[in-house]
Amino acid sequence: MRSLGGAVNNALIETMPKFTPLIESLPITIPFVGPEALARRSGQPIKARMGANENVFGPSPKVIAAVQAHAPNAWQYGDPELFDLKQALAKHLGIAPENIAISEGIDGLHGLAVRMFVEQGTKVVNSLGAYPTFSAHVKSFGGDLITIPYADDREDLPALLKLAKAEKPKILNLVNPDNPMGTWWPASDVQKLMDETPEETLVMLDEAYSEFAPEGTVPPLDVTRRNVLRFRTFSKAYGLAGMRVGYAIGHQDVIAGFEKVRNHFGVTRLSQIAALAALQDQDWMQYVVREVSKARIRITEIARANGLKPLPSATNFVTIDCGRDGIYAKSIVEGLLQHGIFIRMPGVAPQNRCIRISCGKEKDLDLLAEVLPKVLQGLG
Repeated sequence: MRSLGGAVNNALIETMPKFTPLIESLPITIPFVGPEALARRSGQPIKARMGANENVFGPSPKVIAAVQAHAPNAWQYGDPELFDLKQALAKHLGIAPENIAISEGIDGLHGLAVRMFVEQGTKVVNSLGAYPTFSAHVKSFGGDLITIPYADDREDLPALLKLAKAEKPKILNLVNPDNPMGTWWPASDVQKLMDETPEETLVMLDEAYSEFAPEGTVPPLDVTRRNVLRFRTFSKAYGLAGMRVGYAIGHQDVIAGFEKVRNHFGVTRLSQIAALAALQDQDWMQYVVREVSKARIRITEIARANGLKPLPSATNFVTIDCGRDGIYAKSIVEGLLQHGIFIRMPGVAPQNRCIRISCGKEKDLDLLAEVLPKVLQGLG
């Protein structure tokens, strides 16, 4: 019976439509294993969710009220032109609606942008160990990914620029402030990179954490440049990670390309309503920024109290140097998970000597302060 089933399965595999050679060559990967999956594997409930850089302080009460009020209309598709949200964003940013593209988070926008510019063999420059889904998109379209290591736990802007001038890639990707390290470059250095990058290279600047960054981190918007695309999100400071709403900012001719490839019904009606209400409540967003700042200080204190070295952060998480190697850092991640605390770590050496802890509420941080010394003591 088993061999018959196996023969049937093999026959089905042999006769099914074939993937392209490129897709056949790609591994099945999940860049980020979710806390739900970790809880299922470990049998332990997650008590403190501090690994995905979510905004645990949540969306504005006005957002919740707006979603509740419009929930009966969830049977309707969202506006495929995203008119109201695009108009509100344009007013908020001081640019024209034609300079904005909206889609399912920055991850989705990255995929669309890569689709617009990358084909088999196209050169793309990125930092080794940077936010992984961008690189996954490049590989899925057959791009030639050229990476350069971090320097002092920051993306190496001078080296990236030098590489761009030498290789003339189609895209140069930069995240500022950075994930997974939380470090950042001042606006003047980022502006220099944009100014000196060859015109044939598109600078993709991911600014997902910009609301948390100190003043002087974000360069002024300039939508006259044809080789710069900037990406922002409602997932972080606005607390809408589960709603999947991000936006790209750029020259209208480049932005128009998104209209050729985006899923026009990808941002749901409730997601559009939530994002619009979030944008209109800047007081709540500023409250979140203050709470994140306090949580960063507390995480820093907990790390130092346990002999670990926290890195300066301009995000809603703190990366902590554990002082050894990736094996040791992973042991800390796994040890905390056994106590119901979900955190993550960078995936590439030497950054993987670190752990990364998202800003939590007071009860989350109290649990971390209680459990971390026990985990470290158990590791010796």
